[in-house]
Amino acid sequence: MENNYDVVIVGSGIAGSIIAKVLTNAGKKVLMLEAGLSAGIAMDQDANYKNYQDYLNTFYNASAKVPNSPYPNIKDAPSIDVLDIQKIPKDRPSTKGYLVQMGPLPFASDNTRAPGGTTLHWLGTTLRMLPNDFVMKSKYGVGVDWPIKYDDMSRYYQMAENEIGVSGNVDDQHYPIEQKNIFGKDYVFPMKGIPTSYLDGVMKKVIDKNNSIKLNGKDYTLTCISTPQGRNSIPNLDYNIGGVEWNPGSKKLDIIKIQPGEYDPVGSNWDQYTGQRCEGNASCVPICPVQAKYNALKTFRKCDMGNLVVKTQAVASRLLINETSNWINGVEYKTYIKGSSSEYETHTAKGTLYVMACSAIENAKLLLASGAANSSDQVGRNLMDHMTVLRWGLSKDPIYPYRGPGSTSNIPTFRDGEFRKNHAAWILPLDNWGWAWPTGSPATDVINAVNEGIIGKELRDKIENLVTRQFFTHFECEQAPDPDNRVTIDPQYKDNIGNYRPVIHYKATEYMLKAFEASGIVSEQLFSQCDIEDFTSYNPASDADYVTYKGKGYTFAGAGHIVGTHRMGFSKEDSVVDANMRTWDHENLYLVGCGNMPTLGTSNPTLTMSALTFKAAEAILQQLEQ
Repeated sequence: MENNYDVVIVGSGIAGSIIAKVLTNAGKKVLMLEAGLSAGIAMDQDANYKNYQDYLNTFYNASAKVPNSPYPNIKDAPSIDVLDIQKIPKDRPSTKGYLVQMGPLPFASDNTRAPGGTTLHWLGTTLRMLPNDFVMKSKYGVGVDWPIKYDDMSRYYQMAENEIGVSGNVDDQHYPIEQKNIFGKDYVFPMKGIPTSYLDGVMKKVIDKNNSIKLNGKDYTLTCISTPQGRNSIPNLDYNIGGVEWNPGSKKLDIIKIQPGEYDPVGSNWDQYTGQRCEGNASCVPICPVQAKYNALKTFRKCDMGNLVVKTQAVASRLLINETSNWINGVEYKTYIKGSSSEYETHTAKGTLYVMACSAIENAKLLLASGAANSSDQVGRNLMDHMTVLRWGLSKDPIYPYRGPGSTSNIPTFRDGEFRKNHAAWILPLDNWGWAWPTGSPATDVINAVNEGIIGKELRDKIENLVTRQFFTHFECEQAPDPDNRVTIDPQYKDNIGNYRPVIHYKATEYMLKAFEASGIVSEQLFSQCDIEDFTSYNPASDADYVTYKGKGYTFAGAGHIVGTHRMGFSKEDSVVDANMRTWDHENLYLVGCGNMPTLGTSNPTLTMSALTFKAAEAILQQLEQ
């Protein structure tokens, strides 16, 4: 048993790494448990370089370039993999892969259990939530309100944008309705915006010219804006934030000010001068070859290593609860020997406070396995993702996709509005990756042409003509919280070392189906105005997440935005944690990560989750120093 830690953290993703960085630099002793392999978190530069090159080589050799393809999927600590998603049989659950999918629809997103977590393969989009996203119930009668407002988040958003290193143009961020400027006077991002693509420029000209869309009897004006990114660009000479530090006097986290022009991008983990600028590689998902894109290992390396102990290959299995005080007494964890056998040793980690920093699914599973933090019966419930409707077609003239990052512009028109009373909002990125996501292009284009007997120059001409005109976009529809969309556990479903596998119950409500219908109406008008021939097609026989609404079929995909399952709220009756991410039931247990978010909004959740984690770190230090 380990007894000498101020805080025990489970997980080394962005949430766990932020907590560890803030606490260790404030002088607190921290133990971090990580389920993944030790190679991913080595401190030696040569070892870091070799490990990352191994990731890259695995990615290059993978036939399917899915988010988890570069990273080891360990039998004793399995990750969720999109390649395991399949239609759920009528008479039994789908048990392919790590998740047990009870349905009626399969949950369509994955994550990575490895040092650095899912930031190893995230896209890097760093949009803030909008003020109305925090008041969905009172504003639109949908979902729930947050116990905090957007204004409460502003300071923490600045911390998160500094930590990740956001590139973007604040002046370009124009949003619908009254939410025109959400950043405050004179605020700038750490780095200037990533250059938008040629495709973006072509589409923006057409959208600006033909910018009127009709939906449900109302006119909407389309705009096209650049997207903030969690990847390195040219430093902004007006930026003056150098980091975050604990102030023992005020009991607050202070934002450290630096002289304008002093900001220095954080390069790769093996060489500060590698990855200083985004190179436009087209593999941001699943891996940036030079680490210009942020991942949580960059935060981890800012920890005070004299105050941090890391145990890898350590899979948390349950929390130990004191029956008298209801405090957490320890974390039981299993250290596997080889990763592919069933051999393990069981240990207990002890500290003053405990922080669960796994994914929303893993946190919920661990709490359910422990009988912890569930007096509200909300643990595991309200599982959400952006239910993503894909649309693709061919432009009249070449627009030259297949460059990175995957998306550099978006249409924000339907991120907010009165329509949210009736159907979900969405964000509409313009994608730079052609038909790679929906059809497996360009490889499938070559295969199809060769199967038709086309070879040689005719083949080259055909592929050039087809691939250069591929347009693709996707409607990331905000899923509303539903208590029946949930994570549960079942003793008959265990993993290789005897831990529970997550059992998922998931469906699309009418609120979502109406959004799918509305997205189709908007897509038809957008494609027509932009002179794009629509090639979108869905297959009810093979598409795992195929649904119908009013006689029309739609297939949605997951966005990798796993949210909900231990939401924050106003009381222990309606939620799992309070506004500081401390559980209502256990005074020394904090939960961090996207599971705390009561609603999803229309932004990729990593930035908001990171901001919330800084808020939680501040509360943890306040509690430790009472």
